[in-house]
Amino acid sequence: MSTQKEPFDLRVRTKKFALRIIQMYRALPKSSEASIIGRQILRSGTSVGAQYREASRAKSPRDFISKMEGSLQELDETAFWIELLIEAEVMSKDRMSDLEKETDELIAIFVSSIKTANKNAK
Repeated sequence: MSTQKEPFDLRVRTKKFALRIIQMYRALPKSSEASIIGRQILRSGTSVGAQYREASRAKSPRDFISKMEGSLQELDETAFWIELLIEAEVMSKDRMSDLEKETDELIAIFVSSIKTANKNAK
C-alpha cells in the first residue's frame, strides 16, 4: 500500500491533530454553546487518530477501507464543528485557521488513500 515511513508519519500527524483539538477545546470561552460544540469537536477530532491506528492494523483491504472511511467521517464532522465555531463567532477565523487548514489537509489525504485502496482492492 505505502512505505513504512508514510503510515508512521500519518500516525504522528493524527495524534498531533488530536492534541491540537484538545488545546483548542481548553481555549474555548466558558459559554454554554462553546461547551456543547466543544464536546462534539473534542470527540470527533480526537477519534481520528485512534481510528487511523485501527486502519493501520486492518485484517483486509476492505477492513482498511472501512476504518479509513470512519476516520474520514470524523474529520468531516470536525470540519463542520470548526466552521460552526467560526460562523457563530465563538472563535475567530484567525485563531482557527491553522486547525481548519490541517483538517482540510487530512481530509484530502484520507480521501486519496481511500480512493487508492478501493482501486487496488478491485
